[in-house]
Amino acid sequence: MPSLRTALLQSSGRPGLVAENLKALDEAAARAADAGARLLVAPELFLTGYAIGDAVPELAEPADGPGSAAIAEIAVRHGLAVLYGYPERDGERIFNASQLIGADGVRLANYRKTHLFGCFEQEWFTPGEQTVVQADLDGIRIGLLICYDVEFPENVRAHALAGTDLLLVPTAQMHPFQFVAESVVPVRAFENQMYVAYVNRTGPEGEFEFVGLSCLAGPDGVVRTRAGRGEELVICEVDPEFLAASRAANPYLADRRPGLYGSLA
Repeated sequence: MPSLRTALLQSSGRPGLVAENLKALDEAAARAADAGARLLVAPELFLTGYAIGDAVPELAEPADGPGSAAIAEIAVRHGLAVLYGYPERDGERIFNASQLIGADGVRLANYRKTHLFGCFEQEWFTPGEQTVVQADLDGIRIGLLICYDVEFPENVRAHALAGTDLLLVPTAQMHPFQFVAESVVPVRAFENQMYVAYVNRTGPEGEFEFVGLSCLAGPDGVVRTRAGRGEELVICEVDPEFLAASRAANPYLADRRPGLYGSLA
């Protein structure tokens, strides 16, 4: 099975300016496609910006809203799948969501953040209730989480048990928590035997200072590519053959003893 070339877009775009963010995503998709990528991953709430305050209700849209349609056009035009973050409106509720759209423009998966971080998110968003959301892309099982979710080992283990090969984690990770990007994410990849793509915002935005450091970590715990602190597009391979060999050599899931873990729930 061929590798899945994956592009990580580290950018905060233009908070509050959806059209500008779509333009930035289109330009990144063109560059990623030229480099042979089949998947482009953008950060948490990339469609609208993260620090948008009381504009959240105004900018929120349904999963099949105009932003989704515009990104489907980008995916088709450049021939690659796109994962992006956005505020999803469902009736009176608003979720911090991410959506994966295939290269054919079809919506493949939509995930709602289950663990909300800080006062801003807890004020404006409803927590999601579905831990494992997956889709298949080029023979690879894709799983979705968002930022703070990956800091809960139970979330990532649930994905491992469900067969996730590549976990996409659009992120708005801020100072002083850069150790998550530097240390936690590679460990999550190793202990769960999967690839993890952690894709962050960067620079100042409202009251926040995002630290960048987006990365794609392999099942051996080794970071295959890492961005710096600024705007950047980095590209790396997700190799299913290496993943299979790593799982055979590191049988964490087979060696589990679930009967001992009841107290964790």
